[in-house]
Amino acid sequence: MITLRQLEFALAVAKHRHFKRAAEECNISQSALSLGIAELEKQLDTQIFERNNKQVLITPIGDEILTRAQRVFSEVNDLTTRAHSHQTPLAYPMTVGIIPTIAPYLLPKVLPAVKQQYPDFRLTIVENQTERLLEQVRYGHIDTAVIALPYAVEGLHTFEFWTEDFFAVFPSDDFHAKLDTIDADELTTANLMLLGEGHCLTDQALSVCHFDKDAMKSNFSDASLNTLIQMALAGMGTTLVPEMALDQLHLQNQNATAIPLAEEGPHRRIAFVTRLNYARVDDVNLLGSVFKNALIADRDRDRGTPES
Repeated sequence: MITLRQLEFALAVAKHRHFKRAAEECNISQSALSLGIAELEKQLDTQIFERNNKQVLITPIGDEILTRAQRVFSEVNDLTTRAHSHQTPLAYPMTVGIIPTIAPYLLPKVLPAVKQQYPDFRLTIVENQTERLLEQVRYGHIDTAVIALPYAVEGLHTFEFWTEDFFAVFPSDDFHAKLDTIDADELTTANLMLLGEGHCLTDQALSVCHFDKDAMKSNFSDASLNTLIQMALAGMGTTLVPEMALDQLHLQNQNATAIPLAEEGPHRRIAFVTRLNYARVDDVNLLGSVFKNALIADRDRDRGTPES
């Protein structure tokens, strides 16, 4: 009989294209993993991998088998989580992916509320770009992900819990810092610096400002958002930050001024994404409510509004 453990071995090899790294991920010896793969191929009477001393290749039939194996593995994971879904809310561990332009600003605002309300909840955070997180969600490697919309999420459920706008960063002595708002034309003359391709913050900023992506490629940078902020504060241009980053921006940089975009908002929507058949949708919705309430409380404190 084919075992789930054998399928796990095969999926790990397909992921890494390397038997040693796959064995390390599965926490077994390389010889045990090779034996498991050999037994799987014997049971199927089919070669899944071609391997030599230099590389591991997937055969055409092996590619089809692995696609089906991934579905089986995801279904089993969902079956396990479904068996626990009747328990106390957020009683079962959850792995959540978050994109880099959300994680450092969102987590300090929401994690204290999660800990206070659900002290026994075990949460694991995975940080990566949107495309990779969506792939991990689809394959069942993580439970859910927090991403920024708009973004193509075909075949997945989305649960929006927040909206926000973008702000342009300038040093306080820059003449732009005196503006009430800044429009797209002014951004281009101010040398707008954007994150490199693959970052949804860049794609969304280009869309909001109606910039042509190819024409703006010279403005892309492989630096982090924090580095772009420091470059902007040094007078080398400007960059865009999401609204939830403003308190950290001002706390860490006393000479920073953030000017709202003139373009109509909201400029991005924040949402959880899950698989269509994910068993713990109620937990995701609950977590979204906790996040939303924590963000509202944080916003009200910043504005000096009494909490209700």
